[in-house]
Amino acid sequence: MIARCALAVLLAVPASAAGTQPLSLLGIPAGKGDASLSVPMQILLLLTLMTLLPAAVMCVTPFLRLTVVLHFLRQALGTQTIPSNQVLLGLSLFLTVVIMQPVAVDMYHQGWEPLESGQATLTEAMDQGFRPLRAFLVRFAREKDVRLMVEMSHAPAPRSPADLDLKLLIPAYILSELKTGFQIGAVLFLPFLVIDLVVASCTLSIGMMQLPPVMISAPFKILLFVLVDGWNLVVGSLMKSFYQ
Repeated sequence: MIARCALAVLLAVPASAAGTQPLSLLGIPAGKGDASLSVPMQILLLLTLMTLLPAAVMCVTPFLRLTVVLHFLRQALGTQTIPSNQVLLGLSLFLTVVIMQPVAVDMYHQGWEPLESGQATLTEAMDQGFRPLRAFLVRFAREKDVRLMVEMSHAPAPRSPADLDLKLLIPAYILSELKTGFQIGAVLFLPFLVIDLVVASCTLSIGMMQLPPVMISAPFKILLFVLVDGWNLVVGSLMKSFYQ
């Protein structure tokens, strides 16, 4: 509702109210030139980018790997909904901000600043601004997944990683991150699985058939996780995996 009201107010503002300077919302001058965009068109582009922003944050950032690993960790601990989804997503989001801050700064300097100062067109600014993001994705996208995307799209083989199109690089990165996240999650499951097996064997051997082994193993798994400072180890290992 607030967005609709703001949109109506912006569209209702007459051109003379803005003074002699053309209105600009996205750093693109709004005038009668060939390279300019009107204010309604800039608002439309801005709302479109805001709609696609959650998908971009989840798919082309470390957010994907972080959420997968933390979900596996919670399942391995057997704590059901503790920590809650909001806590895990919030932790993943802030860790993503820390990791992606250098990339975002480079994208701003290489893409947005030339566009805002008029030194580059929109196409040139987008091409220059996406270079840091492309370099980040290339670091973690497996060659096997990139080759799969190139073969499925019947696109010509790129001569270098810098020639990869983002529409092929992004799905390859997502597949690679899913594989990495599941690998880390499987490794996290192993020590807690051993505890479950030991507790189940002990309860069955002494005839405790009515009490679920999970009820007994859960405190031991939490105690082990706390004693080894598990959150620091898991988060630290995840962060270091993006700085190698």
